[in-house]
Amino acid sequence: MKRIIKKVAVLGSGIMGSRIACHFAGTGVEVLLLDMLSKDAGDNPNPLVRNKLVNDALQTALKSNPSPVYTADVAKKITTGNFTDNMKDIATADWVIEVVVERLDIKQQIFAQVEQYRKPGTLITSNTSGIPIHLMAEGRSDDFKQHFCGTHFFNPPRYLKLLEIIPTPFTKKEVVDFLLQYGDLHLGKTTVLCKDTPAFIANRIGVYSIMSIFHIMQQQGLSIDEIDALTGPIIGRPKSATFRTADVVGIDTLVKVAKGVAENCPNDEANAIFKIPDWLEKMVQENKLGDKTGEGFFKKIKSASGKDIQVINLQTGAYEARQKPKIASLDAAKPIEDLKERIKLLQNAADKAGNFYKSFHYALFSYISFRIPEISDELYRIDDAMKAGFGWEIGAFETWDLLGVAKTLHGMKQAGYRVADWVEEMLAAGKTSFYCLEKGKKKYYDIPSKTYRFLPGEDSFIVLSNFTEGLIWKNNGCRLYDIGNDVAALEWSTKMNSIGSEVLEGIQKGISVAEEKFKGLVIANPGANFSAGANVGMIFMLAIEQEYDELDMAIRMFQNTMMRVRYSAVPVVSAPHGLALGGGCELNLHADKVCAAAETYIGLVELGVGLIPGGGGTKEFVLRAADELHKDEPEPNTLKERFLTIATAKVATSAFEAYQLGILRKDRDSVILNPDRRIAAAKKSVIDLFDAGYNMPVQRKDITVLGRSALGALLVGINSMKRAGYATEHDALVATKLAYVMCGGDLSAPTQVSEQYLLDLEREAFLSLCGEKKTLERIQSVLKTGKPVRN
Repeated sequence: MKRIIKKVAVLGSGIMGSRIACHFAGTGVEVLLLDMLSKDAGDNPNPLVRNKLVNDALQTALKSNPSPVYTADVAKKITTGNFTDNMKDIATADWVIEVVVERLDIKQQIFAQVEQYRKPGTLITSNTSGIPIHLMAEGRSDDFKQHFCGTHFFNPPRYLKLLEIIPTPFTKKEVVDFLLQYGDLHLGKTTVLCKDTPAFIANRIGVYSIMSIFHIMQQQGLSIDEIDALTGPIIGRPKSATFRTADVVGIDTLVKVAKGVAENCPNDEANAIFKIPDWLEKMVQENKLGDKTGEGFFKKIKSASGKDIQVINLQTGAYEARQKPKIASLDAAKPIEDLKERIKLLQNAADKAGNFYKSFHYALFSYISFRIPEISDELYRIDDAMKAGFGWEIGAFETWDLLGVAKTLHGMKQAGYRVADWVEEMLAAGKTSFYCLEKGKKKYYDIPSKTYRFLPGEDSFIVLSNFTEGLIWKNNGCRLYDIGNDVAALEWSTKMNSIGSEVLEGIQKGISVAEEKFKGLVIANPGANFSAGANVGMIFMLAIEQEYDELDMAIRMFQNTMMRVRYSAVPVVSAPHGLALGGGCELNLHADKVCAAAETYIGLVELGVGLIPGGGGTKEFVLRAADELHKDEPEPNTLKERFLTIATAKVATSAFEAYQLGILRKDRDSVILNPDRRIAAAKKSVIDLFDAGYNMPVQRKDITVLGRSALGALLVGINSMKRAGYATEHDALVATKLAYVMCGGDLSAPTQVSEQYLLDLEREAFLSLCGEKKTLERIQSVLKTGKPVRN
């Protein structure tokens, strides 16, 4: 039977419940959010009084930062109510999600009410993170049990990709399969099948990892600042590393999970690691629980410079100034772009970093080997859970592969660590790694069959670097691959994936090769961001040395490359994610189609550094404004909206918001909720466009620009902003040049012009601003601090 989710009921409006409701609404689903009747309701029939608790919780969520919704109007899809008056309304829901307090008795009371009103076949799931799933199903009907399981979202649900699916022995297989697929396709999650064991997968491994680090820190005499330097982005972990993560999650929560594992897993060979150190117990007793209480491992204090962050002294309990760690191998590793090379260097370092990583990895690898088949039958699920739930860029088994399974095992044995028998058996059988590649597709070692099997859904999850056998061409920054089905793909790896000459060369080369041999080209790349923009370092260097001819040539090359993207003989489809700013945005503006991850933060931000978009972005906004001009609409209105988007350097906070800003086109571009699917979606779009009879577009010569009539209105607005103190003199200068370009110059009447005419105006304005001292000051500030100076 085909199952369609039109409406979801979320029971419980706390931090998790309200945000789960927001995420479902953001995906387009109608949501009923229920909680307890407000205490002061009495017999008052007014819904605003009776639903005050749930309404306040929802408003708090909507005002929180980061936002739990893709766009503000998402909230319209959420209806609120209370358990007393509205539990009957769950009869209209296709899925009921329980997110009430972590007490089995209360959950069972809620489920008794749910059973009264739910229609047969309705999905029922619990978001518990600690209570055994099967216990909650006790006493319920067969139909309830068959459609019940755990669905453990991670907070915040919009941003953390992991969704753990935990069935009971009674859950129908079709229900489990549906939830795994729905979470992936419609919620954008990495869905991981878990066994009903304490803390499931991610928290079991993640909390072990943190507790293990606590013990190693004490053994090796390392400081909190040193540990966070060692366990953050340098090895592909979040910036919050270890101790900052504990503060964010809540130290009491961390302790609760650790104690739960220690108590409920007496046969865990590493049970002693979950024992809470005395200093950690003391912090809980003193209510130093992290962000929720204002102090934990770190504490913000007021200072002469504003706010300083101090770190706790675990011996005295006092807060002290932070100390920047001085570790030679860390300094040596930082300039290395390749994460895998960094990890290998640090693992083999002959200093305190190397000692830490050996101890940490040996303990982690030993632990994960023994968790199979206890918490999962397949090793890849552990890696998936840690990457999606804890933000690890590379999984534990993947790291073991990277360091060499046999080589690392030798070191582990010398250090006194054991591994599960299946690892030894795998190596004895000649299998030297947990993963391998076959024609660009990833396989994992399947323990029961002792063979390698393809990861499920591998066709839908394309990782370009897996196509080493299909490498066509490369330069210092780019790689061009044959990814099958007559489609080529270009990726690049530069600092922040910025676009410089090597990337422009790669785009030109990719299109040329695709025109000769392929149906089209996909443009995407790895890393946290699609692109933070053009290489401003190069622009600054040329401008400061007054090499204006070379600067002019560089801008022309950028513009010509963007126009090559637009006017190629085969379709070019981009697949952005994360930041897509400035030049990164301009690249997407010129693609035939954009398959954007939902979490794409895209915009033209050049005004912030005293420039205007110079790679075709200004031209493209003028073109789109002209095409969007409605009959009987005051002519400057549409152009004014486009002008303000650039002039205020607006960045869409999601791909959905990018539609509202006119960066993505509703009739052409698409949003992919699961970012791991965006490249496969782009590949399919290339094939679909080509097979539909793709014809190379013709350059436009019919773009209506409004000249003086619109320019005057824009200049009045700029002057008003300056006089009111919202814009500096330099802001006004840059905005004036932008207005001049967007109006097509000082024309006496509306005129039709070509794209090249607008590109020339855009380039001239860009070059003139590069000669402004205050623009150079802004660029220099960005290069030094990451933020422009306001001058």
